[in-house]
Amino acid sequence: MNKEKILILDNKPYLCTKCGSKYEYLSMGVYKCSQCGFITMDDYGKVRTFLDENGPAPAIKISAGTGVPIEIINRFLREGKLEIPDGSDNYIRCEKCGKAEIRYGRFCPACALELSKKIESALKIEDIGEVPKYKNGKMYFLGK
Repeated sequence: MNKEKILILDNKPYLCTKCGSKYEYLSMGVYKCSQCGFITMDDYGKVRTFLDENGPAPAIKISAGTGVPIEIINRFLREGKLEIPDGSDNYIRCEKCGKAEIRYGRFCPACALELSKKIESALKIEDIGEVPKYKNGKMYFLGK
């Protein structure tokens, strides 16, 4: 079994490849070994570094330059961790209407508004609970 596959959980480094100690998360996909200080990156860190050094690029070029699969780059776009610059030739397709006109996320603004209205209308007033004013730990009947 490949040692790299054992040390990585969900594409995030867990144990240092140099000394075997645990990594500490710094920020933006960058990790530092708590024992030896070795710095490494998860897939997001690799993509961010590539874009910082090379500027905007197509997903296929980012994938080739970082080794991060296109599917993961697309997931970062859907999650809003990355965005396609204005004026690009290609955009993301809305998951509801299918129009390729969004820079990041899952839904275009029109479909997001429509979905939020449907969710809002699906909720009944009795489905929405009340936040306690004070917590005394006792159950009681409403109106008493």
